[in-house]
Amino acid sequence: MLILSVHWLLLLFRSDGATQCAYCDAGGRDYTSNYQTISRNLYRKDALTYSYSTKRYYIQLKSIFSVFYWGNLALISLRSFLRFYLPLLKPRSLVKFFRPGNANESRVDLVVVPFKKSVEQIIYETTVVTTTRVLERIVVHYVSRRAAWKLLKDVPMSAIRKSRRRLPLSTYIFNVGKTTFRGHFLGVLASWIVNVGVDIYEFFTYVYKRRHRVGTAQQFRVLAKWVFGATIRCAASLVFASIGGGVGATIVNPAAGQFIGCIVGDFAGPVVVKFCFKKLRLNL
Repeated sequence: MLILSVHWLLLLFRSDGATQCAYCDAGGRDYTSNYQTISRNLYRKDALTYSYSTKRYYIQLKSIFSVFYWGNLALISLRSFLRFYLPLLKPRSLVKFFRPGNANESRVDLVVVPFKKSVEQIIYETTVVTTTRVLERIVVHYVSRRAAWKLLKDVPMSAIRKSRRRLPLSTYIFNVGKTTFRGHFLGVLASWIVNVGVDIYEFFTYVYKRRHRVGTAQQFRVLAKWVFGATIRCAASLVFASIGGGVGATIVNPAAGQFIGCIVGDFAGPVVVKFCFKKLRLNL
């Protein structure tokens, strides 16, 4: 018995270092030749049981003239007129229009000046939205599909999906804020382009009217100051909108909170920056 055991050990561990393994079947059938077929069948079964697929990015572009739809245009017009006519309801605001000796001119200014500013605001907002639609198409054509999807996806719906993951509060605020930053970026970039375009137009108008009284270096300093101010305001709008979207999504419903927080932050950003520059005695 001892001799047989030594014999089997010598066969199992040969001198060349290779380990031999024997396969046996109680029924006497040999399945060694069918291993490749069995492996292939198991792979197919696993593929059918667990269907793996790559992530798909669905991008739906809005019409380039969507701002001129009657609903959107009516909302922009109402907001613009309320912005410039509501302050006139305050008694102090009427003092500068009604002064002794020029009552007729004051009444004309009371109607014409706010109306002119409202029309300019409508033109500005429609231009910004149309520029945003153009930028969206540029992004889709010249940027990867994943990056384009991140810039164009529905941010409120993304906030709802993130709320279902049960993330920690700080992580949730950061993720929603980051998504808001990406989704709000093209709109802020369009606003910056329009603002800089208006500044350049006003600069050349200013140079044309005062070409004999202002030096070239001073003219370009004025233009640089205007562009710097527009850049600071747009950057503040983007940052505060991201913070507001992340914080707002935690206070109320994720979709509504993100939307409201983004609007509040977008409005508060330039105001806060202007206040800080005023405290520092710097002109913005």
